[in-house]
Amino acid sequence: MSFTGKYELESQENYDDFMKLIGIPAETIEKGRNFKFTSEVVQNGNTFTWSQIYPGHTMTNNFTVGQESEMQTMSGKKFKAVVKLEGGKLLVNFDKYIHTSEIVNGNLVETSVAGGVTFKRISKRVA
Repeated sequence: MSFTGKYELESQENYDDFMKLIGIPAETIEKGRNFKFTSEVVQNGNTFTWSQIYPGHTMTNNFTVGQESEMQTMSGKKFKAVVKLEGGKLLVNFDKYIHTSEIVNGNLVETSVAGGVTFKRISKRVA
């Protein structure tokens, strides 16, 4: 299934606990808690452009499944990683957490796990 589309945040679970655990400053957590950001994904075969658009800031990761790519974390730190595609899910080991993305009933479901805390974000397709 293609990930291509524009998705708007609908709900999230364990936001505060997860952000604190990965070292996001309290002020940034507070600002981001109620952002209704948008994710825009363009998939061309195994190559992706994945943008998260926040008020006043856009973060974009470009990657090809199975190849090392430079990525950026939620906190802005850059690192190199290999994105895998397994069972229709994209998996990547970020610096402090493991992140998976999948399409479920047309929605983008993203799950990040660190230190026993699971952060889940569901975004509905809007285009």
